[in-house]
Amino acid sequence: MISIARSLIILGLILIVVGGVFYLTSRTVFPLGRLPGDIRVQGGNLTCIVPLATSIILSIILTVLLNIAVRMLR
Repeated sequence: MISIARSLIILGLILIVVGGVFYLTSRTVFPLGRLPGDIRVQGGNLTCIVPLATSIILSIILTVLLNIAVRMLR
């Protein structure tokens, strides 16, 4: 049970850090969700956003970070 508790605490801390990074990047020059390649459809009371370019960039960044983390733990 202790290992599960530690894992949940670490996961929670990671989510807090990721949330903080998203919050700070939305307030700075780096426009996540508003990059060229992101699809935004607006009409009346409906807004639909499909962040294709943002998803690809975040996927590449997270892949690199996780590969570095796995190599450091070995």
